Amino acid sequence: MRNFVNSLFEKARKNPGRIVYPESSDERILNAVVEVVKLGIAHPILLGDQKQVFKKMGSMGLPTEGIDIIDPLKSDKLPKYAQEFYTIRKDHGMTLDQARKMIELENYFGTMMVHMGDADGLIYGALHPTADTLRPALQIIKTKGHFHKVSGVFFMIFKDRLMLFADAAVEPDPDAKDLADVALDTAQTAKKFDIVPKVAMLSFSTKGSAKHPMVEKVIEATKIAAYKDPSLLIDGELQLDAAIEPWVAEIKCPNSKLKGEANILIFPELNAANIGYKLATFFGKADAVGPVLQGLNKPVNDLSRGCTVKDIVEITAVTVIEGQK
Repeated sequence: MRNFVNSLFEKARKNPGRIVYPESSDERILNAVVEVVKLGIAHPILLGDQKQVFKKMGSMGLPTEGIDIIDPLKSDKLPKYAQEFYTIRKDHGMTLDQARKMIELENYFGTMMVHMGDADGLIYGALHPTADTLRPALQIIKTKGHFHKVSGVFFMIFKDRLMLFADAAVEPDPDAKDLADVALDTAQTAKKFDIVPKVAMLSFSTKGSAKHPMVEKVIEATKIAAYKDPSLLIDGELQLDAAIEPWVAEIKCPNSKLKGEANILIFPELNAANIGYKLATFFGKADAVGPVLQGLNKPVNDLSRGCTVKDIVEITAVTVIEGQK
C-alpha cells in the first residue's frame, strides 16, 4: 500500500500548488521544502527574514532554488491583508490597529495568503500547538457553513489495506450532527483521493447489542449522514471487528451493507480515535498520513510537533491535491 504515497506525489505533480510554510526556523521544514522542490509536487513559500533563512539553509548545505521567501514585516501586501482582516473581524470588536498587529504574526499572515489567493494551502504546527493553526483558519478562511465543525482525518497505510480514521485530531466530543458531518466530510475527502468510501460508524455496540446514550449518539449520527447523502455506503452502529472483518460481520450483522469491508472508520469521540490511530501505528505498524483538516473552505493542515521530514513532504502532497480544482 506504499503505492498510495507514490500516487499522492503523482497527482500533486500534475498541478503543483503554492504552499506556504510559516515556520522557516525549523530545520525539518527547510529539509522538507527542498525535498518538495526535488519531487516537483509544490511551489514552497517560506515566511521569514530572507537573509536569515538563506544563511541557515546555507549552513545546512541546502539548495535554495525553487523556494520563495517572504518577510511578512516587509511585504507590500501587509496593509491590504490588515484591512481584509479588519473587515472580517470588525463585528467581533477588532480595530484596524489590532488587525495590523495580528496579521504580522506568521500564522495569520500565511493564512491570509491562502484566503486572498496568494497561496493555495498552508502547513503549520511543527513548532506550535494545533490551536495556533486552527484559530486563524477559523477566523479568516472559516468553515463550509455555519456551525460546521473542523475535523481531522488520518490516512492509515497498512501492509494490505488503506483506511481513513476520523476525527482523530480536533473535536473532543462531537454530538450526533457533528459526527454525521465528520462522516460526510471524510467520505468527500476519500473521493478526492480516488477512494470509494465505505463508512463504518464505530461503537462498542453492534446493531443493538448494547444500550447506552453513547450508542444512541452513533445510531442518530448514522441516520443523519444517510439522510443527507442517500448514495453514501454507510452503516452503524458497528464494533470494529464487524466493520472490517467479513466473517465477523456475517455473524454479528449479516444484513449490514458494508459486509465487513469498511475503509473509513468514524470514531464516536476523540479519545477513541486518537488512541486508535496511535495503536495502529505503534502495534499495527501502519504509516499515518495526516491529520488532514476537513471542513474549511480552503486547505490548511496541521503538523504534529513530533513530525518528521517525511511527514511534512507527504502532507504537502495532500494539501496540494486538496487545493486542485
